[in-house]
Amino acid sequence: MRNILLIAFLLLTTPLALAEKDDAPVDPFPEEIQKVTEHKVSIAGKTISYTATAGISFVYNDKHEKIGSVYYTAYVKNGEKAGKRPVTFAYNGGPGSASVWLHMGTLGPKRVVFDDEGFPTPPPYKVVDNEFSILDKTDLVFIDPVGTGYSRVGGKGSAEDFHGVWEDVKSVSEFIRLYTTRNGRWSSPKYLVGESYGTLRSAGIAHHMSEKMGMYFNGVMLISSVLNFAIENDPDDPTQIMSPISLLPAYTATAWYHKKLSTPLQADLQATLKQAREFALGEYASVLLQGDWATQAQVDSATKKLAALTGLPEALVREQNMRINLKEFVHNLLRDEGKTVGRLDSRFVTEELDAMNQPGYRDPSYMAIHGPYTAAVMDYLHSDLKFTSDLPYHILGGGVKSWNYEDFAEDMFDMSRKLRHAMLRNPDMRVFVANGYYDLATPFFATEFNFSHMGLPAALKNNVTMAYYESGHMMYIRKHDLKKLKADLANFIQ
Repeated sequence: MRNILLIAFLLLTTPLALAEKDDAPVDPFPEEIQKVTEHKVSIAGKTISYTATAGISFVYNDKHEKIGSVYYTAYVKNGEKAGKRPVTFAYNGGPGSASVWLHMGTLGPKRVVFDDEGFPTPPPYKVVDNEFSILDKTDLVFIDPVGTGYSRVGGKGSAEDFHGVWEDVKSVSEFIRLYTTRNGRWSSPKYLVGESYGTLRSAGIAHHMSEKMGMYFNGVMLISSVLNFAIENDPDDPTQIMSPISLLPAYTATAWYHKKLSTPLQADLQATLKQAREFALGEYASVLLQGDWATQAQVDSATKKLAALTGLPEALVREQNMRINLKEFVHNLLRDEGKTVGRLDSRFVTEELDAMNQPGYRDPSYMAIHGPYTAAVMDYLHSDLKFTSDLPYHILGGGVKSWNYEDFAEDMFDMSRKLRHAMLRNPDMRVFVANGYYDLATPFFATEFNFSHMGLPAALKNNVTMAYYESGHMMYIRKHDLKKLKADLANFIQ
């Protein structure tokens, strides 16, 4: 597990900086405030009146000393009984990402405008009413964990109180408990929705809050899930086979999108992915598991099929000993065109040969969304929600310098175990999982494998719903998938 900390920053990745020093300066600690505004939005042809609250809430330690502050944005539909209407707590991942992506991309009442396929329009970027928001089905609370957005360490706190797997779970859980108590939502149906590392957070929160606080959730919605880091281990490690196996179907989907497969394999995506799954679990897994015990005939057969299913040259597949790591794939798939494909969404390309080996490289799919979302959220908070602050709004990575995985190692880097325990404790809790076919950061087959090995009893297997989208990590940037995701989430909540 030599690169487990790198994979932990799996969501919207930028390299982690050096660990914070204990005496590092912190930003000024804000006051606990709320900015309340009234709005309307049209969803599914109906006008929804709602109250928006942009606020700062303190986080306390066991001695009730202030140790941090959490910025949040809450949307509550007017004219409903608080204790009866569902409430959903939402966040992104990183770790180190603010909730801007789910907030301004899919769930909230406003969204950033992209073209229909999910590619950005030229600046200045537009924000419009989100007719696909789920505010018609549930109230929404978007949470920026400490170190992201306007949320800060302060008072008696330190970064070590928040920046770790279980430290993060506990602090976000405490915010949820406090919000639920202050706003009379204990009797409301309650949901969690997280994206990427936020899915790991959701599993941890569902377990922690059911066990320690007696809060049971009706459902957990996982967008681009990553629960088990051990599955997505170093593909170059000859003792590990799960990483190359789990990535293969996503490689196939990407090659299909860019028309790099043979004519028969290009005919139908679903049929081709079925072949990729079967090959990954069968002949490919067998040859990788055998290592030097595999015969030359077995190696030759698997090499030829792997090249066919990835769109890569057979010579490269053989050179890499059939272990195609992510860097090699995104760099070589369109090498003959001088392009590198994206990681978060492999539909995106950058027009530069060998881009991943260049200083300052950033994933082209991340570069495409970073600017539009940054401009959108900063203008929206100030203009619509009337929330102003001189603090920098940390969208990704700026306020989180290191992350503690030590206690997580005791769970074998697998949070699905905690999700299973939460489901056993609360058998009425359901789980929805959204997967993008072109997501190379949290590949869909790794998620399928993880859930198939959770060991859920037969009575709970039907509590899990999988959905798929022909886009990437942020499937909602593509309009067709935004509409589909709204319908899927609405059906799940109902």
